[in-house]
Amino acid sequence: MRRIQFQEREIITEGLKREVFHDLFHHFMTVSWPRLFATFAAFFLAFDTLFGFLYYLVPGCIANLNPPGFAGAFFFSVETLATVGYGDMHPQTLYGHSVAMVEIFVGLMSLALITGLMFARFSRPRARFMFTKNIVVRPLDGRTTLMIRAANLRQNVVQDASAHLYMLRDEVTQEGFRIRRVIDLPLIRSQHPMFVLGWTMMHAIDESSPLNGETAESLIESDPMFVLSMSGSDQSTGQTLTARATYSHRDIRWGATFHHIIEQAPDGSLHLDYTKFDEVESL
Repeated sequence: MRRIQFQEREIITEGLKREVFHDLFHHFMTVSWPRLFATFAAFFLAFDTLFGFLYYLVPGCIANLNPPGFAGAFFFSVETLATVGYGDMHPQTLYGHSVAMVEIFVGLMSLALITGLMFARFSRPRARFMFTKNIVVRPLDGRTTLMIRAANLRQNVVQDASAHLYMLRDEVTQEGFRIRRVIDLPLIRSQHPMFVLGWTMMHAIDESSPLNGETAESLIESDPMFVLSMSGSDQSTGQTLTARATYSHRDIRWGATFHHIIEQAPDGSLHLDYTKFDEVESL
Protein backbone atom coordinates (compact mmCIF):
# COMPACT_ATOMS: atom_id res chain seq x y z
CA MET A 1 0.00 0.00 0.00
CA ARG A 2 1.26 3.46 -0.91
CA ARG A 3 -0.19 6.88 -0.14
CA ILE A 4 0.05 9.57 -2.83
CA GLN A 5 -0.92 13.15 -2.10
CA PHE A 6 -2.26 14.70 -5.32
CA GLN A 7 -3.33 18.30 -4.76
CA GLU A 8 -6.18 18.06 -2.20
CA ARG A 9 -6.79 14.35 -2.71
CA GLU A 10 -5.08 11.47 -0.97
CA ILE A 11 -4.84 8.42 -3.21
CA ILE A 12 -4.02 4.97 -1.83
CA THR A 13 -2.61 2.46 -4.32
CA GLU A 14 -2.56 -1.27 -3.60
CA GLY A 15 -1.31 -4.38 -5.35
CA LEU A 16 1.99 -2.94 -6.64
CA LYS A 17 5.31 -4.06 -5.20
CA ARG A 18 7.77 -1.29 -4.41
CA GLU A 19 10.90 -2.89 -5.84
CA VAL A 20 13.35 -0.17 -4.89
CA PHE A 21 16.44 -2.18 -5.86
CA HIS A 22 15.13 -2.53 -9.44
CA ASP A 23 14.93 1.26 -9.81
CA LEU A 24 17.66 2.59 -7.56
CA PHE A 25 18.54 5.57 -9.74
CA HIS A 26 14.98 6.93 -9.70
CA HIS A 27 14.75 6.26 -5.97
CA PHE A 28 17.92 8.22 -5.18
CA MET A 29 16.89 11.03 -7.55
CA THR A 30 13.52 11.51 -5.87
CA VAL A 31 14.24 10.78 -2.21
CA SER A 32 14.69 13.74 0.13
CA TRP A 33 18.18 15.07 0.87
CA PRO A 34 18.17 13.94 4.55
CA ARG A 35 17.17 10.41 3.58
CA LEU A 36 19.79 10.37 0.81
CA PHE A 37 22.62 11.34 3.18
CA ALA A 38 21.30 8.93 5.81
CA THR A 39 21.36 6.10 3.24
CA PHE A 40 24.92 6.91 2.21
CA ALA A 41 25.99 7.02 5.86
CA ALA A 42 24.30 3.68 6.56
CA PHE A 43 26.06 1.99 3.63
CA PHE A 44 29.38 3.51 4.71
CA LEU A 45 29.04 2.25 8.27
CA ALA A 46 27.80 -1.17 7.10
CA PHE A 47 30.79 -1.74 4.82
CA ASP A 48 33.21 -0.43 7.46
CA THR A 49 31.76 -2.82 10.03
CA LEU A 50 31.80 -5.78 7.60
CA PHE A 51 35.43 -5.36 6.56
CA GLY A 52 36.46 -4.45 10.10
CA PHE A 53 35.03 -7.78 11.24
CA LEU A 54 36.99 -9.58 8.50
CA TYR A 55 40.23 -7.97 9.75
CA TYR A 56 39.30 -8.84 13.33
CA LEU A 57 38.79 -12.52 12.45
CA VAL A 58 42.51 -12.99 11.76
CA PRO A 59 44.62 -11.33 14.50
CA GLY A 60 47.95 -9.97 13.32
CA CYS A 61 46.91 -9.31 9.72
CA ILE A 62 47.15 -5.54 10.39
CA ALA A 63 50.40 -4.04 11.68
CA ASN A 64 50.40 -1.39 14.42
CA LEU A 65 46.73 -1.96 15.16
CA ASN A 66 45.63 0.85 17.47
CA PRO A 67 43.45 0.64 19.49
CA PRO A 68 43.70 -3.14 19.76
CA GLY A 69 40.78 -5.41 19.06
CA PHE A 70 37.73 -4.75 16.94
CA ALA A 71 37.88 -0.96 17.41
CA GLY A 72 41.27 -0.78 15.72
CA ALA A 73 40.13 -3.08 12.90
CA PHE A 74 37.04 -0.92 12.39
CA PHE A 75 39.02 2.34 12.16
CA PHE A 76 41.51 0.74 9.77
CA SER A 77 38.53 -0.31 7.67
CA VAL A 78 37.33 3.32 7.64
CA GLU A 79 40.73 4.50 6.42
CA THR A 80 40.89 1.81 3.75
CA LEU A 81 37.35 2.29 2.42
CA ALA A 82 37.89 6.04 2.19
CA THR A 83 41.36 5.42 0.63
CA VAL A 84 42.97 8.00 2.96
CA GLY A 85 45.82 5.73 4.08
CA TYR A 86 47.33 7.46 7.11
CA GLY A 87 50.25 4.97 7.09
CA ASP A 88 50.53 3.93 10.74
CA MET A 89 48.34 0.86 10.30
CA HIS A 90 48.85 -1.30 7.21
CA PRO A 91 48.26 -4.90 6.11
CA GLN A 92 51.18 -7.23 6.82
CA THR A 93 49.85 -10.63 5.72
CA LEU A 94 48.47 -12.03 2.47
CA TYR A 95 45.05 -12.27 4.06
CA GLY A 96 45.17 -8.63 5.19
CA HIS A 97 46.29 -7.42 1.76
CA SER A 98 43.55 -9.45 0.04
CA VAL A 99 40.76 -8.05 2.23
CA ALA A 100 42.17 -4.52 1.87
CA MET A 101 42.28 -4.92 -1.92
CA VAL A 102 38.60 -5.88 -2.04
CA GLU A 103 37.66 -3.06 0.31
CA ILE A 104 39.56 -0.48 -1.75
CA PHE A 105 37.73 -1.65 -4.86
CA VAL A 106 34.39 -1.33 -3.06
CA GLY A 107 35.38 2.13 -1.82
CA LEU A 108 36.33 3.34 -5.31
CA MET A 109 33.09 2.05 -6.81
CA SER A 110 31.06 3.62 -4.01
CA LEU A 111 32.82 6.94 -4.48
CA ALA A 112 32.10 6.86 -8.22
CA LEU A 113 28.41 6.05 -7.67
CA ILE A 114 27.95 8.70 -4.98
CA THR A 115 29.72 11.32 -7.11
CA GLY A 116 27.50 10.51 -10.07
CA LEU A 117 24.31 10.68 -8.03
CA MET A 118 25.27 13.96 -6.38
CA PHE A 119 26.17 15.52 -9.73
CA ALA A 120 22.93 14.28 -11.30
CA ARG A 121 20.86 15.78 -8.48
CA PHE A 122 22.66 19.12 -8.49
CA SER A 123 22.68 19.44 -12.30
CA ARG A 124 19.03 18.50 -12.73
CA PRO A 125 17.25 21.42 -14.45
CA ARG A 126 14.69 23.12 -12.25
CA ALA A 127 12.30 25.78 -13.44
CA ARG A 128 11.78 28.57 -10.93
CA PHE A 129 8.37 29.55 -12.25
CA MET A 130 5.80 31.08 -9.92
CA PHE A 131 2.07 30.72 -10.56
CA THR A 132 -0.81 32.60 -9.02
CA LYS A 133 -2.73 30.78 -6.34
CA ASN A 134 -6.03 31.45 -8.06
CA ILE A 135 -7.62 31.53 -11.50
CA VAL A 136 -9.68 34.55 -12.45
CA VAL A 137 -12.56 34.75 -14.91
CA ARG A 138 -13.35 38.20 -16.25
CA PRO A 139 -14.59 39.95 -19.42
CA LEU A 140 -11.80 40.79 -21.86
CA ASP A 141 -12.25 42.15 -25.40
CA GLY A 142 -15.93 41.38 -25.22
CA ARG A 143 -15.42 37.72 -24.24
CA THR A 144 -15.44 35.95 -20.90
CA THR A 145 -11.83 34.93 -20.34
CA LEU A 146 -10.12 32.58 -17.91
CA MET A 147 -6.71 33.88 -16.84
CA ILE A 148 -3.68 32.47 -15.02
CA ARG A 149 -0.54 34.47 -14.31
CA ALA A 150 3.03 33.14 -14.20
CA ALA A 151 6.40 34.71 -13.39
CA ASN A 152 10.01 33.73 -13.99
CA LEU A 153 11.77 34.06 -10.63
CA ARG A 154 15.25 33.82 -12.15
CA GLN A 155 14.37 36.69 -14.51
CA ASN A 156 16.61 35.29 -17.22
CA VAL A 157 15.55 34.50 -20.77
CA VAL A 158 13.52 31.31 -21.24
CA GLN A 159 13.38 30.85 -25.00
CA ASP A 160 10.40 29.45 -26.92
CA ALA A 161 8.31 28.98 -23.81
CA SER A 162 5.08 27.08 -24.32
CA ALA A 163 2.03 26.54 -22.14
CA HIS A 164 -0.85 24.10 -22.25
CA LEU A 165 -3.99 24.15 -20.13
CA TYR A 166 -6.07 21.06 -19.44
CA MET A 167 -9.22 20.29 -17.51
CA LEU A 168 -9.82 16.94 -15.86
CA ARG A 169 -13.40 16.27 -14.88
CA ASP A 170 -15.85 13.42 -14.33
CA GLU A 171 -18.35 12.73 -17.10
CA VAL A 172 -20.94 10.05 -17.76
CA THR A 173 -21.05 8.48 -21.21
CA GLN A 174 -24.20 7.58 -23.12
CA GLU A 175 -23.93 4.06 -21.72
CA GLY A 176 -23.90 5.34 -18.16
CA PHE A 177 -20.16 4.68 -17.73
CA ARG A 178 -18.46 7.20 -15.47
CA ILE A 179 -15.11 8.37 -16.79
CA ARG A 180 -12.64 11.13 -15.95
CA ARG A 181 -11.77 12.94 -19.16
CA VAL A 182 -8.79 15.11 -20.01
CA ILE A 183 -10.05 18.10 -22.00
CA ASP A 184 -7.87 20.65 -23.77
CA LEU A 185 -8.51 24.30 -23.01
CA PRO A 186 -6.84 26.17 -25.90
CA LEU A 187 -4.98 29.29 -24.91
CA ILE A 188 -5.27 32.53 -26.85
CA ARG A 189 -1.47 32.54 -26.97
CA SER A 190 0.33 29.33 -26.08
CA GLN A 191 3.84 30.41 -27.14
CA HIS A 192 6.14 33.06 -25.73
CA PRO A 193 9.40 33.88 -27.57
CA MET A 194 11.16 35.27 -24.47
CA PHE A 195 9.66 34.51 -21.06
CA VAL A 196 11.66 36.80 -18.76
CA LEU A 197 9.39 38.50 -16.19
CA GLY A 198 5.74 37.51 -16.43
CA TRP A 199 3.16 35.87 -18.65
CA THR A 200 -0.62 35.92 -18.34
CA MET A 201 -2.18 32.91 -20.06
CA MET A 202 -5.76 33.30 -21.23
CA HIS A 203 -8.49 30.95 -22.41
CA ALA A 204 -11.53 32.46 -24.12
CA ILE A 205 -14.80 30.99 -22.84
CA ASP A 206 -16.83 31.22 -26.05
CA GLU A 207 -19.11 28.87 -27.98
CA SER A 208 -16.24 26.48 -28.75
CA SER A 209 -14.92 26.35 -25.19
CA PRO A 210 -15.62 23.29 -23.00
CA LEU A 211 -16.39 25.80 -20.22
CA ASN A 212 -19.11 27.53 -22.19
CA GLY A 213 -22.18 27.94 -19.98
CA GLU A 214 -20.40 26.72 -16.84
CA THR A 215 -20.83 28.54 -13.55
CA ALA A 216 -19.34 28.21 -10.09
CA GLU A 217 -22.30 26.05 -9.07
CA SER A 218 -22.23 23.77 -12.12
CA LEU A 219 -18.53 23.00 -11.66
CA ILE A 220 -19.11 21.61 -8.18
CA GLU A 221 -20.87 18.52 -9.56
CA SER A 222 -18.16 17.54 -12.07
CA ASP A 223 -15.37 18.50 -9.64
CA PRO A 224 -12.86 19.51 -12.36
CA MET A 225 -9.16 19.98 -11.88
CA PHE A 226 -7.19 22.39 -14.04
CA VAL A 227 -3.60 21.59 -14.97
CA LEU A 228 -1.27 24.17 -16.49
CA SER A 229 2.02 22.84 -17.87
CA MET A 230 4.88 25.04 -19.07
CA SER A 231 8.19 24.32 -20.73
CA GLY A 232 11.00 26.28 -22.33
CA SER A 233 14.72 26.39 -22.99
CA ASP A 234 16.96 28.17 -20.50
CA GLN A 235 19.18 30.48 -22.52
CA SER A 236 21.90 30.42 -19.85
CA THR A 237 22.33 26.64 -19.69
CA GLY A 238 20.50 25.33 -22.75
CA GLN A 239 18.49 22.95 -20.56
CA THR A 240 14.79 22.31 -21.02
CA LEU A 241 12.76 23.58 -18.08
CA THR A 242 9.34 22.22 -17.16
CA ALA A 243 6.84 23.28 -14.52
CA ARG A 244 3.25 22.50 -13.62
CA ALA A 245 0.48 24.16 -11.63
CA THR A 246 -2.80 22.55 -10.58
CA TYR A 247 -6.05 24.18 -9.52
CA SER A 248 -9.46 23.02 -8.38
CA HIS A 249 -12.77 24.67 -9.17
CA ARG A 250 -12.60 26.26 -5.70
CA ASP A 251 -9.57 28.26 -6.86
CA ILE A 252 -11.53 30.11 -9.54
CA ARG A 253 -12.47 33.71 -8.77
CA TRP A 254 -15.42 34.69 -10.95
CA GLY A 255 -15.81 38.32 -11.94
CA ALA A 256 -12.36 39.26 -10.66
CA THR A 257 -8.98 40.33 -12.01
CA PHE A 258 -5.37 40.17 -10.92
CA HIS A 259 -3.92 43.19 -9.16
CA HIS A 260 -1.81 45.34 -11.46
CA ILE A 261 1.82 44.86 -10.39
CA ILE A 262 3.53 47.11 -12.96
CA GLU A 263 4.03 50.78 -12.13
CA GLN A 264 5.96 53.43 -13.99
CA ALA A 265 8.22 55.71 -11.98
CA PRO A 266 8.60 59.43 -12.76
CA ASP A 267 11.98 58.71 -14.36
CA GLY A 268 10.31 56.35 -16.83
CA SER A 269 11.53 53.08 -15.29
CA LEU A 270 9.09 50.22 -14.73
CA HIS A 271 8.66 48.68 -11.28
CA LEU A 272 7.19 45.19 -10.77
CA ASP A 273 5.90 44.51 -7.26
CA TYR A 274 5.79 40.73 -6.88
CA THR A 275 4.45 41.04 -3.33
CA LYS A 276 1.08 41.70 -4.99
CA PHE A 277 1.44 38.85 -7.47
CA ASP A 278 -1.35 36.73 -5.97
CA GLU A 279 -3.73 39.57 -5.11
CA VAL A 280 -7.14 39.43 -6.77
CA GLU A 281 -9.61 42.31 -7.07
CA SER A 282 -13.34 42.06 -7.69
CA LEU A 283 -14.68 43.83 -10.76
